[in-house]
Amino acid sequence: MKLVVPIAIWLALLAPFWVKAGGDEVVVVYNKKMPGSKAVADYYAKMRNVPAKQVFGFSLPVDEVISREQFRDSLQYPLARKLESGGLWKIGKVTEPAKGNTPARVIRCAVSSKIRYAVLCYGVPLRIADDPNLKEPEKPGLADLFKSNGASVDSELAWLPLLDNKDMRLSGPMMNWAYRATNADALCPTNGILLVARLDGPTPDIAMGLVTKALEAEGTGLWGRTYFDARGITNTTYKLGDEWILGAAEICRQLGFDPVVDTKPETFPADFPMNHIAIYAGWYSGSADGPFALPAVEFMPGAFAYHLYSYSAATLRSATRDWCGPLLAKGATCTMGCVDEPSIQFTPDVAVFVARWAVSKFTFGQAAWAAQPALSWQTTVIGDPLYRPFGKSAEQLLAGLRRTHSPLVEWYYWRLVNAARVRGVPLSQLEDYLENLPLTDQSAVLTEKLADLCDTQGKPDTAIEFYRRALTLNPSPEQKIEIYLALGNELIGEGRTAEAVENYRRLLADFPDYPGKYVISNKIAALDEKVTRAK
Repeated sequence: MKLVVPIAIWLALLAPFWVKAGGDEVVVVYNKKMPGSKAVADYYAKMRNVPAKQVFGFSLPVDEVISREQFRDSLQYPLARKLESGGLWKIGKVTEPAKGNTPARVIRCAVSSKIRYAVLCYGVPLRIADDPNLKEPEKPGLADLFKSNGASVDSELAWLPLLDNKDMRLSGPMMNWAYRATNADALCPTNGILLVARLDGPTPDIAMGLVTKALEAEGTGLWGRTYFDARGITNTTYKLGDEWILGAAEICRQLGFDPVVDTKPETFPADFPMNHIAIYAGWYSGSADGPFALPAVEFMPGAFAYHLYSYSAATLRSATRDWCGPLLAKGATCTMGCVDEPSIQFTPDVAVFVARWAVSKFTFGQAAWAAQPALSWQTTVIGDPLYRPFGKSAEQLLAGLRRTHSPLVEWYYWRLVNAARVRGVPLSQLEDYLENLPLTDQSAVLTEKLADLCDTQGKPDTAIEFYRRALTLNPSPEQKIEIYLALGNELIGEGRTAEAVENYRRLLADFPDYPGKYVISNKIAALDEKVTRAK
């Protein structure tokens, strides 16, 4: 059976947009004083073909926090001078036209630029401390939070093309004129923004791994499941966080990612079997918890993971504190976070990020900065800014996966079926399609999907058969738990209590450290009692 119309839609959804991105558009910055920093810089330059003359070392503090004076004198101004003296950009005068009550003015900025991105390597300080001696005129009614001149190094460097304008205010957030940009070419120094990202994390090896995994996913595509953890907020300013997260989930649904969405106030619990993670976005917990605190997390190569929390990136050098460091240590390829309290409206708009990255085919760096409502504030962007996993067409991806006999090909058909379902193809037709697809007989992913389709159609006996078959097809550990739980629910629903008990006992035998083992043990006891009474 063919899915002619959905495949045409699928191909259109995955058609590539032209986004120029190469190592010649990048400058790489490392810390001469930090062991491992230059190794990360050299590795990135080699893997992305960055010209040697565009790799700069500066003598910086080895701590993650840098003073405003040190930032200005040892990084901000020296980098700007190197860019201009090296001919990588040219600073000149530009007239800004009048807007409303604002008169026209002449500013100095980059009028031409050969570069677009700056990559900060492991060891480059993360956060600029607030300088109480820096006095600027206060705006009436300004909240105390916005009187701070502290910022992330990344966000402060992002407006480097405008550095020659002495009237730029350092206190509080600077509105990002590139926020929600739909034209990738507009995200460049000649429009006043340098796309700054960092290769960072708890260790230099983790930082280098961000490049390796990005390149892998660029070759094969980003596949797997998507998870979105909202809070069910319906009012107050905090509703904005839910709107962004749920908006990202809907975009993924349209693209065939079949998102798992939670709207309870709590984060995903530790016993939730999160598997084959391609994209995660959620909130609101102080440190990585639930599935992300387990010894192993099933991130796919190239995965993006983001947790909205005011101090999610207060440090990147810990594998256990906050969120960004642990996510990177557990295998995420890219993320974003805040080094200090930003106020929710100035956190990354993850819906815009997913739209630009996955739909408009922006690079990670372009999508990340199109999603920032503010510059000169608290956000850090972590990952290879050139990373573009959605740049190839569906035909190119499928041909490559088949040519290399990649097991990822199962995810191509998984997304195809999901996209067809979103567009109204009858579930019975999708069931027939998967049953007649030879690959399904070898794939736990597709067989589980087949079971889910049968369950949704009210065919529990058939769903049970397929769940059992999926268990024999070498699912990942977390997927196997997921299948056991789904199968148990089906068996209980059909009154097959003894079989449900045996299913749960197998789960505990296979996974004695499963975080939900006490819940399952209690369920087994209750079901055993039910069987005994029935006798």
